[in-house]
Amino acid sequence: MIKLSICMIVKNEHDCLARALNCLKSFADEIIIVDTGSTDDTKAIAQEFTDKIFDFEWCDDFSKARNFSFEKASGDYIMWLDADDVIPESEQTKFLELKNRLNENFSPNVIMCPYVATTDKNCAPIFYYYRERIIKNGVGLHWAEPVHECIAPFGEIVREDIKIYHKKVHPTPAGRNLKIYRKLEKDKYLFSARALYYYGRELYYNGYYKKSIKILNQFLVNKDAWLENKIDACFILSRNYLALNDVNNAKLSLLRSLSFDTPRSKIACMIGELFKAEKAYKVAKFWYYTALNTQDSDSGWIEKRYSTITPAIELSVCCYYLGEMQEAKHYHELAKSFEPNSPAVLFNEQFFKD
Repeated sequence: MIKLSICMIVKNEHDCLARALNCLKSFADEIIIVDTGSTDDTKAIAQEFTDKIFDFEWCDDFSKARNFSFEKASGDYIMWLDADDVIPESEQTKFLELKNRLNENFSPNVIMCPYVATTDKNCAPIFYYYRERIIKNGVGLHWAEPVHECIAPFGEIVREDIKIYHKKVHPTPAGRNLKIYRKLEKDKYLFSARALYYYGRELYYNGYYKKSIKILNQFLVNKDAWLENKIDACFILSRNYLALNDVNNAKLSLLRSLSFDTPRSKIACMIGELFKAEKAYKVAKFWYYTALNTQDSDSGWIEKRYSTITPAIELSVCCYYLGEMQEAKHYHELAKSFEPNSPAVLFNEQFFKD
């Protein structure tokens, strides 16, 4: 059986580290903990699970810290994890089964797994995406980018339906990532397409709308830009313009995404939202219908609500205002089939009864 090393970089993880490490007992052969400057008892907690604990002097570069952790791993495969990640028992069993399948006839370079960021009340994933989760040791794959670090896969790449849930205990420190990007810009760092996208996103999150627009437009003309990031950049551009009360450019930014690929359900919903706000219900209905009938790519962020309950509810509203009562009730029933206990669904249920 192959040996699997788990690598983590940590800092002040008192509230969640034991939770994460307890998930690894059934399938981890080695646990590598790289501490980037904890001032609490993080290392003492880690010592209860492993003796392979290393210090790394923080230098505002997540990829360097992760590469350092990978260098300490002796396993045939390396799996990375964050301290606030959780692996349910059902998924732990799947990881163990995967280990048993890995051999000389099945030895991919990269194994991609769903990373679940948001769940509904029943813990079902509603926002997730695939990440490079398990890497074959010694094939030359390494982390890149100081912030929002990633591994660019090559060779044989496979997908496994083994979910890891990202469950934050504390929010990311305000402005942390933006501070790093601004320092990089000041130091004349050569931004990759990926870095431009995430820099623009961080600017938007922190309220620097005009600068975000500038950076995202630079990103969108970059020949190395990834398709799904391009489409999301158009969405973020629209939110920037809305924050600046520029509805026309918000619309144009969303429509710009259609020059790259077929509509994504999220984009269609946002276009519908803008037309609905103008009481252009017929046009809004078209876009919500498009969202409801869109089969989104699973290569980017998967947000199921934008192709299920959200357009169903909005179609019900649009049809009501258009005087199409039977259709309005039809789409309400459809929304109820997706999330019967949604506050919006319950409100509409009473509305139609009255």
